[in-house]
Amino acid sequence: MDQLILGFWDVLQPGVLVWVVLGVTIGYVVGAVPGLGKATGVAICIPLTFYLNPAAALGMLIGIAKGSAAGSAVSAILLNTPGEPSSAPTALDGYPLARQGKAQKALKMALYASVIGDLVSTLILIGLAAPLAHYALLIGPVELCAILLFSLTFIGGLSGRSLVKGLIAGAFGVYFATVGMETETFVPRLTFGLLELEDGISLVPMAIGMLAVAEMIVQAGNLKTLDRQTEAIADGAAREDRVVSRSEWRRCAPAIARGTLIGSVVGILPGLGASVGSFLSYGATVRASKTPEKYGSGMIEGVAAAESADNAVVPASLVPLFALGIPGSIIAAILIAAFILHGLTPGPLMFQQQPRLVGDVYAAMICASFIMLIVGYTGQRVFSQVIKAPMRLIIPPVLLLCTIGAYMETSSLFSVLVMLIFGVIGYLAKKLDFSFVTFLIGFVIGPNLELSFRQSLQILDHEATNLANHPVALVFGVLTIGTIILLGRSAGGVAPVHQPTTPDAAPGAAPIQHNTRGP
Repeated sequence: MDQLILGFWDVLQPGVLVWVVLGVTIGYVVGAVPGLGKATGVAICIPLTFYLNPAAALGMLIGIAKGSAAGSAVSAILLNTPGEPSSAPTALDGYPLARQGKAQKALKMALYASVIGDLVSTLILIGLAAPLAHYALLIGPVELCAILLFSLTFIGGLSGRSLVKGLIAGAFGVYFATVGMETETFVPRLTFGLLELEDGISLVPMAIGMLAVAEMIVQAGNLKTLDRQTEAIADGAAREDRVVSRSEWRRCAPAIARGTLIGSVVGILPGLGASVGSFLSYGATVRASKTPEKYGSGMIEGVAAAESADNAVVPASLVPLFALGIPGSIIAAILIAAFILHGLTPGPLMFQQQPRLVGDVYAAMICASFIMLIVGYTGQRVFSQVIKAPMRLIIPPVLLLCTIGAYMETSSLFSVLVMLIFGVIGYLAKKLDFSFVTFLIGFVIGPNLELSFRQSLQILDHEATNLANHPVALVFGVLTIGTIILLGRSAGGVAPVHQPTTPDAAPGAAPIQHNTRGP
């Protein structure tokens, strides 16, 4: 508690708070533009924080992540085109409300639900991360290797329609993580004589390429479709069409509470993601309703349920990162680079080594939640106009920012080349339905997985029977095998809930098709 109070003292300084406000504002705009999203915004802006103090830099990036999660509802409601896949359920009822002239009402409810879900989930993160980290310190290399292997398998199975493709993507991520100096002998691996590769491949240009550049290539092929979605939507003249009434608050309160709980649980579990949380919350609200047949035609409870869960996932996904050092989502994987850059190594030891900076992060997250309410409410009309800009005017400046961000990482054109190469790889991954989420997480945990595996071999003396002395590792080994069997059997069935049949793989490619039964 003392560190949290000191964190508020640091974050509420004008020189820090202004960067948190700027981050939330940028995030809201980035989230509102179809095809960008929080991962892209954070990846591009990490190099721009080099010269900021740690509290300001991390506060800005956290603001971008939180603001974009809320901003993605703007395009979902106004254009029927989710800014991110996780906002697809929002479009199911938000867009019909906008067509009825109730766009401002839907946008306000989406904002309120986003802030409530985000704030409650942040408090859950603060309450759970440190206690879990205490137990994580008891984990040795053998247990860590088993946990990392299980996490990669679990994430690979749930991040796409195919378990095999997910595992292949994760394996390639680990493979690219081996580039550079070998951890024990310091022998260069896969450097092909290039001095720039001896330190390994940098995460920032890789993430920018696979997320932002690849997405812009996809969006460039959908310009005509996107232009058709920018038709003007007129707001209703009556006041009740622009504000959320008390009766609507009473109807939405259970949906928000349910969505916040579902989103928090989904966020804590590595690999599920915000799309799973928003669709599960929307489906649970439909099932709990006395009139489920009305959903898909403009029920404001559907907007509240989807947005509360969507935004609750973001802070909750940092629980496994802070407690175990394992990124539970793509945004957590990208934030690792920012945390390390500014002196905070995610994992259980950070609570002992950098308690003041952890307090700064927590305080910035809480402040960002309230700033998101203010920025979203005051700038709602402005943001709703930003998304109507033609995509052909958005793509060039986004690519320029990508190039600047990649170059600033090392002040070398080699990083720009890395960005372009992984932009092509990311585009092919999208087209071939390979999970770039699993690829990036595999790349992030690859060094720890390799090191813990080598240490495990020494500790076990190369004898599998010695695993009997490590029951935690055995449990996670069984879970890994069970995950492969379970997900392998269901691989030929229906796609995972967070990969709906609507074109979420390329947000903005086409409008969401509505139904009256929920997902």
